[in-house]
Amino acid sequence: MNSEKFAAAHKNLALRIMNYDFFCNFAGEMMILRYLAIFGRYLQLMGRTFSVPEKMRMFFKSYVKEMAQLGVNSIGIVLIISFFIGAVICIQMKLNIQSPWMPRWVSGYTTREILLLEFSSSIMCLILAGKVGSNIASELGTMRVTQQIDALEIMGVNSASYLILPKIMGMLTIMPFLVIFSSAMGVVGAYATAFIGHIMPPDDLTLGLQHNFKSWFVWMSIIKSLFFAFIISSVPAFFGYTVEGGSVNVGKASTDAVVSSSALILCSDVFLTQLLS
Repeated sequence: MNSEKFAAAHKNLALRIMNYDFFCNFAGEMMILRYLAIFGRYLQLMGRTFSVPEKMRMFFKSYVKEMAQLGVNSIGIVLIISFFIGAVICIQMKLNIQSPWMPRWVSGYTTREILLLEFSSSIMCLILAGKVGSNIASELGTMRVTQQIDALEIMGVNSASYLILPKIMGMLTIMPFLVIFSSAMGVVGAYATAFIGHIMPPDDLTLGLQHNFKSWFVWMSIIKSLFFAFIISSVPAFFGYTVEGGSVNVGKASTDAVVSSSALILCSDVFLTQLLS
Protein backbone atom coordinates (compact mmCIF):
# COMPACT_ATOMS: atom_id res chain seq x y z
CA MET A 1 0.00 0.00 0.00
CA ASN A 2 2.79 2.35 0.89
CA SER A 3 4.59 1.51 -2.33
CA GLU A 4 1.48 2.39 -4.33
CA LYS A 5 1.17 5.77 -2.54
CA PHE A 6 4.86 6.44 -3.12
CA ALA A 7 4.53 5.61 -6.81
CA ALA A 8 1.47 7.85 -7.14
CA ALA A 9 3.23 10.74 -5.36
CA HIS A 10 6.31 10.26 -7.54
CA LYS A 11 4.16 10.28 -10.66
CA ASN A 12 2.35 13.42 -9.49
CA LEU A 13 5.67 15.14 -8.80
CA ALA A 14 6.99 14.18 -12.21
CA LEU A 15 3.88 15.59 -13.87
CA ARG A 16 4.28 18.85 -11.94
CA ILE A 17 7.92 19.14 -12.99
CA MET A 18 6.99 18.50 -16.61
CA ASN A 19 4.22 21.09 -16.46
CA TYR A 20 6.57 23.60 -14.83
CA ASP A 21 9.24 23.02 -17.48
CA PHE A 22 6.62 23.36 -20.20
CA PHE A 23 5.35 26.60 -18.69
CA CYS A 24 8.88 28.02 -18.40
CA ASN A 25 9.73 27.07 -21.97
CA PHE A 26 6.44 28.48 -23.21
CA ALA A 27 6.94 31.74 -21.30
CA GLY A 28 10.51 32.03 -22.62
CA GLU A 29 9.39 31.46 -26.20
CA MET A 30 6.58 33.99 -25.87
CA MET A 31 9.03 36.57 -24.47
CA ILE A 32 11.44 35.97 -27.34
CA LEU A 33 8.61 36.30 -29.86
CA ARG A 34 7.49 39.52 -28.17
CA TYR A 35 10.96 41.05 -28.37
CA LEU A 36 11.33 39.93 -31.97
CA ALA A 37 8.01 41.57 -32.81
CA ILE A 38 9.13 44.81 -31.16
CA PHE A 39 12.43 44.68 -33.02
CA GLY A 40 10.56 44.12 -36.30
CA ARG A 41 8.35 47.15 -35.65
CA TYR A 42 11.48 49.15 -34.85
CA LEU A 43 13.08 48.18 -38.16
CA GLN A 44 9.91 49.06 -40.04
CA LEU A 45 9.83 52.48 -38.37
CA MET A 46 13.50 53.09 -39.21
CA GLY A 47 12.76 52.10 -42.81
CA ARG A 48 10.11 54.80 -42.96
CA THR A 49 12.34 57.28 -41.16
CA PHE A 50 15.35 57.05 -43.48
CA SER A 51 13.59 58.19 -46.60
CA VAL A 52 14.26 61.27 -48.68
CA PRO A 53 12.56 64.28 -47.03
CA GLU A 54 9.74 65.72 -49.09
CA LYS A 55 10.85 69.30 -48.47
CA MET A 56 14.57 69.78 -47.82
CA ARG A 57 14.03 73.31 -46.55
CA MET A 58 11.72 72.09 -43.79
CA PHE A 59 14.11 69.25 -43.01
CA PHE A 60 17.12 71.53 -42.54
CA LYS A 61 15.04 73.87 -40.40
CA SER A 62 13.99 71.00 -38.14
CA TYR A 63 17.52 69.57 -38.23
CA VAL A 64 19.07 72.78 -36.88
CA LYS A 65 16.31 73.10 -34.28
CA GLU A 66 16.77 69.55 -33.00
CA MET A 67 20.55 69.87 -32.99
CA ALA A 68 20.22 72.94 -30.76
CA GLN A 69 17.51 71.46 -28.54
CA LEU A 70 19.03 68.02 -28.03
CA GLY A 71 22.74 68.76 -28.29
CA VAL A 72 23.57 72.38 -27.61
CA ASN A 73 21.24 72.54 -24.60
CA SER A 74 23.06 69.51 -23.17
CA ILE A 75 26.50 71.14 -23.22
CA GLY A 76 26.02 72.66 -19.77
CA ILE A 77 25.34 69.41 -17.96
CA VAL A 78 28.10 67.65 -19.94
CA LEU A 79 30.69 70.25 -18.90
CA ILE A 80 29.65 70.28 -15.24
CA ILE A 81 29.62 66.49 -14.86
CA SER A 82 32.87 66.06 -16.80
CA PHE A 83 34.66 68.68 -14.68
CA PHE A 84 33.83 67.02 -11.38
CA ILE A 85 34.30 63.47 -12.68
CA GLY A 86 37.75 64.39 -14.00
CA ALA A 87 38.63 65.87 -10.62
CA VAL A 88 37.35 62.81 -8.73
CA ILE A 89 39.17 60.37 -11.03
CA CYS A 90 42.44 62.25 -10.56
CA ILE A 91 42.03 62.23 -6.76
CA GLN A 92 41.14 58.53 -6.65
CA MET A 93 44.04 57.56 -8.89
CA LYS A 94 46.49 59.58 -6.81
CA LEU A 95 45.29 58.21 -3.47
CA ASN A 96 44.84 54.57 -4.45
CA ILE A 97 47.44 53.61 -7.04
CA GLN A 98 50.30 56.04 -6.42
CA SER A 99 53.21 54.48 -4.51
CA PRO A 100 56.98 55.01 -4.19
CA TRP A 101 57.49 52.02 -6.49
CA MET A 102 55.54 53.59 -9.39
CA PRO A 103 56.36 56.58 -11.59
CA ARG A 104 54.79 59.86 -10.52
CA TRP A 105 53.01 60.29 -13.85
CA VAL A 106 50.86 57.16 -13.42
CA SER A 107 47.93 59.11 -11.92
CA GLY A 108 47.75 61.46 -14.89
CA TYR A 109 48.12 58.59 -17.34
CA THR A 110 45.27 56.55 -15.85
CA THR A 111 43.07 59.64 -15.60
CA ARG A 112 43.53 60.31 -19.32
CA GLU A 113 42.83 56.70 -20.27
CA ILE A 114 39.63 56.51 -18.22
CA LEU A 115 38.34 59.80 -19.61
CA LEU A 116 39.07 58.93 -23.24
CA LEU A 117 38.20 55.25 -23.33
CA GLU A 118 35.05 55.05 -21.22
CA PHE A 119 33.75 58.12 -19.49
CA SER A 120 33.53 60.67 -22.31
CA SER A 121 31.91 58.17 -24.68
CA SER A 122 30.03 55.50 -22.72
CA ILE A 123 29.20 56.99 -19.31
CA MET A 124 28.38 60.40 -20.74
CA CYS A 125 26.04 58.81 -23.30
CA LEU A 126 24.30 56.95 -20.46
CA ILE A 127 23.69 60.29 -18.78
CA LEU A 128 22.42 61.81 -22.03
CA ALA A 129 20.13 58.81 -22.54
CA GLY A 130 18.23 59.94 -19.46
CA LYS A 131 18.02 63.58 -20.50
CA VAL A 132 17.68 63.40 -24.27
CA GLY A 133 15.92 60.04 -24.47
CA SER A 134 13.12 60.99 -22.09
CA ASN A 135 12.71 64.29 -23.94
CA ILE A 136 12.30 62.59 -27.32
CA ALA A 137 9.97 59.87 -26.03
CA SER A 138 7.71 62.27 -24.14
CA GLU A 139 7.55 64.73 -27.05
CA LEU A 140 6.59 62.14 -29.66
CA GLY A 141 4.33 60.31 -27.20
CA THR A 142 2.41 63.51 -26.49
CA MET A 143 2.05 64.13 -30.20
CA ARG A 144 0.73 60.59 -30.65
CA VAL A 145 -1.89 60.71 -27.89
CA THR A 146 -3.05 64.19 -28.95
CA GLN A 147 -3.45 62.86 -32.53
CA GLN A 148 -0.98 65.30 -34.06
CA ILE A 149 0.87 62.43 -35.76
CA ASP A 150 -2.43 61.10 -37.10
CA ALA A 151 -3.13 64.54 -38.55
CA LEU A 152 0.23 64.49 -40.36
CA GLU A 153 -0.58 61.06 -41.79
CA ILE A 154 -3.99 62.25 -43.01
CA MET A 155 -2.31 65.16 -44.81
CA GLY A 156 -0.08 62.65 -46.63
CA VAL A 157 3.12 63.53 -44.74
CA ASN A 158 5.60 60.81 -43.84
CA SER A 159 5.42 61.56 -40.12
CA ALA A 160 8.28 59.20 -39.24
CA SER A 161 10.73 60.95 -41.54
CA TYR A 162 9.37 64.41 -40.71
CA LEU A 163 9.62 63.99 -36.93
CA ILE A 164 12.33 61.40 -36.24
CA LEU A 165 14.96 61.90 -38.95
CA PRO A 166 15.95 65.44 -37.83
CA LYS A 167 16.39 64.18 -34.25
CA ILE A 168 18.65 61.32 -35.31
CA MET A 169 20.75 63.45 -37.65
CA GLY A 170 20.99 66.23 -35.06
CA MET A 171 22.30 63.86 -32.38
CA LEU A 172 24.75 62.22 -34.79
CA THR A 173 26.11 65.65 -35.70
CA ILE A 174 26.48 67.12 -32.22
CA MET A 175 27.60 64.04 -30.29
CA PRO A 176 31.31 64.10 -31.37
CA PHE A 177 31.55 67.69 -30.15
CA LEU A 178 30.02 66.71 -26.81
CA VAL A 179 32.60 63.92 -26.46
CA ILE A 180 35.46 66.31 -27.18
CA PHE A 181 34.07 68.90 -24.74
CA SER A 182 33.66 66.19 -22.10
CA SER A 183 37.24 64.95 -22.44
CA ALA A 184 38.65 68.48 -22.38
CA MET A 185 36.61 69.49 -19.33
CA GLY A 186 37.63 66.29 -17.54
CA VAL A 187 41.27 67.26 -18.02
CA VAL A 188 40.46 70.76 -16.72
CA GLY A 189 38.92 69.16 -13.61
CA ALA A 190 42.05 67.09 -13.10
CA TYR A 191 44.21 70.22 -13.33
CA ALA A 192 41.90 71.95 -10.86
CA THR A 193 42.70 69.31 -8.25
CA ALA A 194 46.41 69.72 -9.01
CA PHE A 195 46.46 73.52 -8.76
CA ILE A 196 43.75 74.17 -6.17
CA GLY A 197 43.66 70.96 -4.13
CA HIS A 198 47.41 70.33 -4.29
CA ILE A 199 46.73 66.62 -4.80
CA MET A 200 49.73 66.23 -7.08
CA PRO A 201 52.23 68.51 -8.85
CA PRO A 202 50.82 69.87 -12.15
CA ASP A 203 54.05 68.86 -13.94
CA ASP A 204 53.50 65.22 -12.96
CA LEU A 205 49.92 65.42 -14.20
CA THR A 206 51.04 66.94 -17.50
CA LEU A 207 53.68 64.27 -17.94
CA GLY A 208 51.11 61.54 -17.33
CA LEU A 209 48.60 63.06 -19.75
CA GLN A 210 51.24 63.17 -22.47
CA HIS A 211 52.79 59.76 -21.80
CA ASN A 212 52.33 57.27 -24.65
CA PHE A 213 49.38 59.18 -26.09
CA LYS A 214 47.53 57.36 -28.89
CA SER A 215 45.34 59.49 -31.11
CA TRP A 216 43.33 56.39 -32.08
CA PHE A 217 41.76 56.41 -28.61
CA VAL A 218 40.18 59.78 -29.41
CA TRP A 219 38.79 58.48 -32.67
CA MET A 220 37.60 55.30 -30.98
CA SER A 221 35.71 57.38 -28.43
CA ILE A 222 34.08 59.41 -31.21
CA ILE A 223 33.14 56.32 -33.23
CA LYS A 224 31.55 54.70 -30.20
CA SER A 225 29.64 57.88 -29.42
CA LEU A 226 28.13 57.90 -32.93
CA PHE A 227 26.63 54.45 -32.35
CA PHE A 228 25.39 55.54 -28.94
CA ALA A 229 23.92 58.74 -30.42
CA PHE A 230 21.88 56.65 -32.85
CA ILE A 231 20.59 54.50 -29.98
CA ILE A 232 19.79 57.54 -27.83
CA SER A 233 17.75 59.16 -30.60
CA SER A 234 16.12 56.23 -32.42
CA VAL A 235 15.06 53.96 -29.55
CA PRO A 236 13.20 56.66 -27.54
CA ALA A 237 11.69 57.89 -30.80
CA PHE A 238 10.29 54.39 -31.40
CA PHE A 239 8.78 54.16 -27.91
CA GLY A 240 7.26 57.62 -28.17
CA TYR A 241 6.01 57.20 -31.73
CA THR A 242 4.29 53.86 -31.05
CA VAL A 243 2.76 54.71 -27.66
CA GLU A 244 -0.92 53.88 -27.16
CA GLY A 245 -3.31 55.25 -24.56
CA GLY A 246 -3.12 58.47 -22.57
CA SER A 247 -0.69 60.51 -20.53
CA VAL A 248 0.06 57.61 -18.17
CA ASN A 249 1.26 55.53 -21.11
CA VAL A 250 3.41 58.43 -22.29
CA GLY A 251 5.21 58.42 -18.94
CA LYS A 252 5.65 54.65 -19.09
CA ALA A 253 6.99 54.89 -22.64
CA SER A 254 9.48 57.53 -21.52
CA THR A 255 10.72 55.28 -18.72
CA ASP A 256 10.95 52.24 -21.01
CA ALA A 257 12.85 54.32 -23.56
CA VAL A 258 15.50 55.38 -21.03
CA VAL A 259 15.89 51.83 -19.66
CA SER A 260 16.11 50.24 -23.11
CA SER A 261 18.55 52.86 -24.40
CA SER A 262 20.82 52.44 -21.37
CA ALA A 263 20.79 48.64 -21.69
CA LEU A 264 21.57 48.81 -25.43
CA ILE A 265 24.40 51.29 -24.83
CA LEU A 266 26.00 48.99 -22.27
CA CYS A 267 25.65 45.92 -24.48
CA SER A 268 26.95 47.64 -27.59
CA ASP A 269 29.81 49.16 -25.59
CA VAL A 270 31.18 45.67 -24.94
CA PHE A 271 31.17 44.71 -28.64
CA LEU A 272 32.45 48.06 -29.89
CA THR A 273 35.30 48.09 -27.38
CA GLN A 274 36.33 44.59 -28.42
CA LEU A 275 35.99 45.46 -32.11
CA LEU A 276 37.85 48.78 -32.05
CA SER A 277 40.59 47.93 -29.55
